[in-house]
Amino acid sequence: MRHFLALTALLVVTVPPATLAVAHQATPAVQHQRVLPLEGGQNFRDLGGYRTRDGRQVKWGLLYRSGAMNNLTDRDFRELEARGIRTVCDFRSTRERNSAPVRWPGNARPAIFADDYSMDRDFAGLMRPNLTVEQATEAMTAAYTQMPLRFASQYRRMFGELVAGRVPLAFNCSAGKDRTGIAAALVLTVLGVPQATVMKDYLLSNRYYDPRKGASGTAADDQTAAFMRRLAPDALKALMGVDRRYLDAAFATMRAQPGGFDGYLRNQLGLDPAAIRTLRTRFLTRA
Repeated sequence: MRHFLALTALLVVTVPPATLAVAHQATPAVQHQRVLPLEGGQNFRDLGGYRTRDGRQVKWGLLYRSGAMNNLTDRDFRELEARGIRTVCDFRSTRERNSAPVRWPGNARPAIFADDYSMDRDFAGLMRPNLTVEQATEAMTAAYTQMPLRFASQYRRMFGELVAGRVPLAFNCSAGKDRTGIAAALVLTVLGVPQATVMKDYLLSNRYYDPRKGASGTAADDQTAAFMRRLAPDALKALMGVDRRYLDAAFATMRAQPGGFDGYLRNQLGLDPAAIRTLRTRFLTRA
């Protein structure tokens, strides 16, 4: 996981557009939109509208998942201000935040929560031009196996904000697909959304994450961009996309904790049955 995390810190680099699916640009003519119409948004999506197993629906306009927000424009900030974004949980590392800071205007600045930590350990094994798709997939799967525990404290804080009702809330990492992907899957699962739907939302990052957005222009970006150009397309896709095997590995770790998945929610995230009832009352509605 350590080498994976360091690599994903630099994923927002320029790569050939034919290599990966890029963000969908069309704005649907409906009141509620899965992808927010932001000029500088990166994989910025509303989690509303998904149906739960008991026939309810996740409310729109309260729960947002995103990639890095450093390219948001003045118009974008006005859009988020109009949506009332109150809280942001930024899962990025210290270096990611320092290299791509978000300049929230004073009148729209939410409460921002982030932890200082490093992702610069032991990733040299991935940074080689002959990396195969099998090696890349294995590394990503191994990383997802560790992330539910590595980032449990940050996920716990996010759920604490949700239970307290400090919403609308957005949570993000750099690409909005891995650390954020697990967080979104947890939120939807706790709300009672079926696993098949949770997986579909997770896989949408293959459509809406655009790796050409958000590069901070540092020497590390240039080095990583050169490395990415030397990778075989299938290995690059494994690193910069999402795969159901990755999320399955994360949930396998959760289920392997004492008490199973419920034990993970209780012991790692602080979610007892009362807290889960509060979340479902607050964020679900009858369709």
